[in-house]
This record gives sequence, C-alpha cells and structure tokens, in this order.
Amino acid sequence: QVQLVEIGGGLVQAGGSLRLSCAASGRTFNTYAMGWFRQAPGKEREFVAAITWSTGRTRYAESVKGRFTISRDNAKNMVYLQMNSLKPEDTAVYYCTQRSSSSYSLYNVNYDYWGQGTQVTVSS
Repeated sequence: QVQLVEIGGGLVQAGGSLRLSCAASGRTFNTYAMGWFRQAPGKEREFVAAITWSTGRTRYAESVKGRFTISRDNAKNMVYLQMNSLKPEDTAVYYCTQRSSSSYSLYNVNYDYWGQGTQVTVSS
C-alpha cells in the first residue's frame, strides 16, 4: 500500500505562484514514477506533469510547459510541483499520483495510487 498526501493548494491571483507538495508513505520502494493530474469542474481529468524516480526524466503537458516544474526528493519520498505564471484555466483539483509499472507512458492516466486532491483556484 502507498499513501499520498497533497499539501499546498489555495487561492492565488492570476500571474502568481503556488508550490504543491506530495508526501508518499508506505511501500514506496518500487516507485517508477510520480506525477500530477488535475480535474476542473465539467472537464475530464488531465495530465499535468510526471517524473521518473530513478533518472528524474520529466514530462509536461503542453499547456503548462515553461510555467510548471516538477521535482522530487527520493530520500524523502516527496514530489513537488512549482506553479508559476498561474492562469484562471489552471483552476482545478490537483492530484498526486504514483506508479510502479513502466509499461505506460508517463502521461497515461493508469497510475496505481492517487492522493485525496488539493484545490487550486486562480482568480482573474
């Protein structure tokens, strides 16, 4: 079992920044990748960013490239999402995810574990 807890959501004005954190606990020794997805009201869940645990290879959604940065601290079992130049369309519930399998692309929704989600609201 792996437990994921997101911290750092909140309300921010357009152009501002937020940093999300995700703490992984439990049996995390076989982690292949961790990532972030988001879901806005009335929209499908979408991929945001992901990072492989061993090599640090990253992948980003086109909509956030140049604005968001994903990073990880392997020793602490933590993953972060630095969000800069936030836009109203970034408003969503953000979910931290973890996967042990490398059989899917990093942007694939088939992650094994999901956090409870944290609300990010960007005002215009």
